[in-house]
Amino acid sequence: MQNIEEIYKQYCNTVYKYLFCLTHNEAVSEDLTQETFAIAIKEINKFKGTCKVSVWLCQIAKHLWYKELKKNNKDIPIDDISEEIQVLETTEEIICNNEQKIKLYKDIQKLDEQSKEVMYLRMTGNLNFIEIGEILGKTPNWARVTFYRAKQKIKEVNESGKE
Repeated sequence: MQNIEEIYKQYCNTVYKYLFCLTHNEAVSEDLTQETFAIAIKEINKFKGTCKVSVWLCQIAKHLWYKELKKNNKDIPIDDISEEIQVLETTEEIICNNEQKIKLYKDIQKLDEQSKEVMYLRMTGNLNFIEIGEILGKTPNWARVTFYRAKQKIKEVNESGKE
């Protein structure tokens, strides 16, 4: 087993990015990342090695985020959506793009918790299905199917709303 300093250097960025995908807030992500490693130091003897260290750390981080949400009695905020840097030609395109992005994130918020988490990890975390499966303690196929079904639900809702 690596020492905690090596683990921190190797996985700090991964844990931070994972938390940022969940929180959409730099300060909260940084705080929770530090708290994740504080818990990891205390609980390192409980790590059994049945999964990757990064998966174990992300599980701790996820539980801390859920605890934070519960404490503040909040859902995942959609107001803090990170803006993609794009070159757009007109103000109309900028407005249309932002409205579509906001609509998509609102639609994602209507999904069940697991589907939301898979969608956020895939879309904003740029994680593959193997990584998503590891983080959530599921198979890559489960992550792929969950992502596909969530996309289908959003598509169905949007199509039924247009009729």
